Amino acid sequence: MATYTRCTRIGAPLSTVWEFHSDESGLEALTPDWMGLDIVSVRGPDGTLDPETLDAGSKIRMSMRPFDVGPAQRWTSHIVARELDDYTAMFRDEMIGGPFKKWVHTHRFYADGEKTLMEDHVEYEFPGGGVGRAVSPLGIIGLEPMFRQRHAKTKALLE
Repeated sequence: MATYTRCTRIGAPLSTVWEFHSDESGLEALTPDWMGLDIVSVRGPDGTLDPETLDAGSKIRMSMRPFDVGPAQRWTSHIVARELDDYTAMFRDEMIGGPFKKWVHTHRFYADGEKTLMEDHVEYEFPGGGVGRAVSPLGIIGLEPMFRQRHAKTKALLE
């Protein structure tokens, strides 16, 4: 399976960075405009619409139409883990419906005094069996600019 990782030091404390990533507004703020993101619905683990926090068990239904080309791609993301302590935090979302055969995105945050090290790690595979697996490493062509922009936007908004 192909992987992608990006780390950035954010000039804000862990609590601030964590709070920013804890609801759908963070996702909307960080998704580049060229992705054409539309949040269709957000449900908490108990089925509540638009929960205050994206706790483990939450599901986010989205559509994306990158560069306004082609039909919109539907994507459902399931928050499968969420942990926080004094020095680290993480949450993991898995695609349960969408354009990839597999997509597991782990967001990690590490306290560093009044700063935070933020890491995005994605494990992914394109559909298409053996051919999809063979070309999956080329996904970096789209992932790198998207995550570079997400990390730069996080710095701009939180520092």
